[in-house]
Amino acid sequence: MTRFRLAAVLAHQGGWDEILLVLGPIVLVGGLLWLAKRRIDRATPPRD
Repeated sequence: MTRFRLAAVLAHQGGWDEILLVLGPIVLVGGLLWLAKRRIDRATPPRD
């Protein structure tokens, strides 16, 4: 009976798991873009 209760709890998380599924990739792509920009800024000399 405990197994069925656990399945019921995992079946409906209240929406936070869907938020993680959306925000996770957005944060990952944003972090990669930030890292790429930082590397480019460090590699190119400043213009005078």
